[in-house]
Amino acid sequence: MSETTLDLTINKDVAEATFKTDGGLNVLSSSVIDRIAEVAQEVKSAPKVRYFILGAEGKVFVAGANIKELSSLDAAGAAELSNRGNKAFDAIADLPCITIARLHGAALGGGLEVAMACDFLAAVASAKLGLPESSLGLVPGWKGIQRLSARIGVHHAKRLMFSADAIEGTDAHQSGLVDILASDEGDLDTKIEELMRRCRRGSPHAISQIKQAIKTNDETRAFAACFDHAESTEGISAFLERRSTNWME
Repeated sequence: MSETTLDLTINKDVAEATFKTDGGLNVLSSSVIDRIAEVAQEVKSAPKVRYFILGAEGKVFVAGANIKELSSLDAAGAAELSNRGNKAFDAIADLPCITIARLHGAALGGGLEVAMACDFLAAVASAKLGLPESSLGLVPGWKGIQRLSARIGVHHAKRLMFSADAIEGTDAHQSGLVDILASDEGDLDTKIEELMRRCRRGSPHAISQIKQAIKTNDETRAFAACFDHAESTEGISAFLERRSTNWME
């Protein structure tokens, strides 16, 4: 069976990374995790990228970790893999641009963990989402416990992880785990486009500072940093002159 790959394309201000596996399901091996970190660095270094979409081809988004690889680990190896995954997924979470996970199919275990590193989760109603690691005698290893608890609350997160259940996109949307719910893939792409259009009004630099302030809990630093950037001058001038800002063009 072929290895899962992650391909990156950048078109103007939109970067898209796509998981693919010829003849099989997308899974996260250590090599794929390292590739996620590489992709995050490439996107961060690319000029003028405002949106990053993490999607996949095939039957699922990502079915989870590579269980065969996990079966060979001891405690030290598990800690090393966890640290590698945390570094890679944090690199996605720390991107200054708007990040969207496009879930056209199941996102389970590590698949949901990497999706939750994005700002927004967009899913079709039939997609299955969950962190079923407890059914293997394991726990999520890539900050899934913290990110799921932050998104849906500790008690709902406990119920989902303790039971190892997967919920459909509709229920995930009602719980707050999924931000955008779509009927099918065509509707999914339309709604992602609409989200990007609506967010275009926000200054790219201001958005990056909002993300930093959420992470560091330091709004004063973020507020002050805006006044050292040309976009605040442009935004204030555009407001006073009753015109659109240059980042809306």
